[in-house]
Amino acid sequence: MKKSWMMSVRNFAFWLHLAVASVASAQTVDQLIPHKVRLESAEYLGKHAVKITEDGQVADGEAYAIVKGSAFHNGAIDVELAGRPATGAGGGARGFIGIAFRLQDGQYEYIYLRPTNGRADDQIRRNHSTQYGSHPKFGFAELRRQSPEKYESYVDLEPGVWTRYRIMVEGTKARLYVHGASQPCLIVNDLKLGDASGGVALWIGPGTEGYFSGLEIKAAK
Repeated sequence: MKKSWMMSVRNFAFWLHLAVASVASAQTVDQLIPHKVRLESAEYLGKHAVKITEDGQVADGEAYAIVKGSAFHNGAIDVELAGRPATGAGGGARGFIGIAFRLQDGQYEYIYLRPTNGRADDQIRRNHSTQYGSHPKFGFAELRRQSPEKYESYVDLEPGVWTRYRIMVEGTKARLYVHGASQPCLIVNDLKLGDASGGVALWIGPGTEGYFSGLEIKAAK
């Protein structure tokens, strides 16, 4: 009982710090540094957005746009995003879209969505609607091989539809919240890069046409 109470106090203190932390955001293409992607300003389903697509043939994990000046350790990242397979994408495209964080020297943690899986008729595909990974050593295939189902989960998604996305990070733990839910749909207790720091990036996977709006980076002090 005492241990549980102490953990609750510690968690409350962390999120109290978060509540008064500074806020950074990136709402336009000039606030982003493209990494093997094309950036465009767009109006999409009633929102001003940044549109991101791959710049040619890009290896998995190499397509993202870094938020200028971002330095993230612990805190929360909120964004509305919409991902769908791009025109001409292969059959394996899922509209992969999410956020990369603690990016440094080509390494980063990331949590993303597979929008076309959310309402698939195949239950196994549904169970793979969300995904955690750590680039470059721990992509989905390696994590699925080592620990089946541990780093993936189901959440209701639709391709090309605005989706509220939030990740909360503390130390070596991360939680994903979707659609404004009070409970996380994915919990990661062992971030592979450890208790690190680094940049934040808007991330897309192979064959994706992605849109991002309303990004806020709330760093805990």
